[in-house]
Amino acid sequence: MELLGKSREELRALSVEMGEPAYRGDQLYRAMYAERIFDLARVTNLPAAFREKLAAETTVTLPTVRQRYQSSDGSVRYLLGLGDKKDFTTEFTEDTEKKKATSKKLASVEAVFMPSEARQTICISTQAGCAVDCQFCMTAQLGLIRNLSAGEILAQVLLPLEEHQETLTPQSNVVLMGQGEPLLNFDNVMAAMRILLDQSGIGLAPKHVTLSTSGIVPGIEKLAQEKVRPKLAISLNASNDAQRDVLMPINKKYPLSKLLAACRNFPRGSREYITFEYVLLGSVNDTAEDARRVARLMADLGRVKVNLIPWNPGSLPYKEPSAASIERFHKILLEKGIPAFTRYSRGRDVMAACGQLSLTEVNSSQFTVLS
Repeated sequence: MELLGKSREELRALSVEMGEPAYRGDQLYRAMYAERIFDLARVTNLPAAFREKLAAETTVTLPTVRQRYQSSDGSVRYLLGLGDKKDFTTEFTEDTEKKKATSKKLASVEAVFMPSEARQTICISTQAGCAVDCQFCMTAQLGLIRNLSAGEILAQVLLPLEEHQETLTPQSNVVLMGQGEPLLNFDNVMAAMRILLDQSGIGLAPKHVTLSTSGIVPGIEKLAQEKVRPKLAISLNASNDAQRDVLMPINKKYPLSKLLAACRNFPRGSREYITFEYVLLGSVNDTAEDARRVARLMADLGRVKVNLIPWNPGSLPYKEPSAASIERFHKILLEKGIPAFTRYSRGRDVMAACGQLSLTEVNSSQFTVLS
């Protein structure tokens, strides 16, 4: 039985089933998530007999680190092997058979650790591959292999935190912006988020965790009902439906009118914003008229901000926007009263930046490969 990903209540129930007091489950919960102890023999506040039984009947499985790629900017891209989940199926049922989970495949995913002076940010995946098929994102070329379990999602946070424990700053941020569409793996994502945001678990503050979605409207509406939840970010990337239908085919099912209505109704705290991410594609969606249309889309949504992300190069037939078009787009949004920020992705040299995660093996002469 796999323990990583189990809630406090599940661990308490398991302890009782094994003939121990329920509070032993609380000790297990704290050991795994708060103290990051994955070898249960080291949880010395548990009775030796209980530890032996746990060792015989349960596991705590971290992904296999197939490779670490260290960028010149200090970021580390982890290529992680997850193993076979034969009974794991996907909630995604859209479009073609090739987009459905092929649960017999061995899965690999990527996570990115990005240290800075004031904080460290970890970008994690929620699915192996992705079925949403955004045309400018290299992950889309993988298709969907399968959903990740709650434990596999949490492991992408726990593993880098443990590896970098000597240099961690007090603040950790987590962004669900790696491989996959989080809201198409809703139950497992939220099971992981409850542990991540539990102050007795991993203990991150909700304001330091962001979930990015391509615009799955039913998932946004479900997320709005959660008592404790991450911040919401919308991957917008287009200024009208015709443009978005091409760049993000999911828009045909959830067009801008439905998506923006869900955002308009999404509850926000007194200082909380919905973030709209806009990948700028050179000569595609980066014109002055695009900027004006985006400003109009934002006009009645309440507290929002726009992150402009210049496209990161890969094998897809797009090009980076010019510095002039980035500056023009940014300036128009500000003039229209829309808070806007230009975000340059980290880890580009090791294929760790936004839109680049596609299990790519990179020429090691260009950067450091960590063992």
